[in-house]
Amino acid sequence: MAQKLSPKASAAKKARDLAAAKSPLRKKRKAENQVERRKHSPFSLRGKDVHHGKNGKLTLISTSSNRDVWKRKERT
Repeated sequence: MAQKLSPKASAAKKARDLAAAKSPLRKKRKAENQVERRKHSPFSLRGKDVHHGKNGKLTLISTSSNRDVWKRKERT
């Protein structure tokens, strides 16, 4: 479900999201995920994402579970 934001709030959110995506930690994790994905056969990765766990360990989990993490945080 998309958020219904005013144009001003939408622009502010876009700036925050871009800053978060370009943060050093996010860039580092994205690079680590890409390296890890290249180690696997493309067929074994169908429907999977590389995920950083709370302990920093990389695991393969389903895309629906990985992308639902943020929704679960909002519910609690």
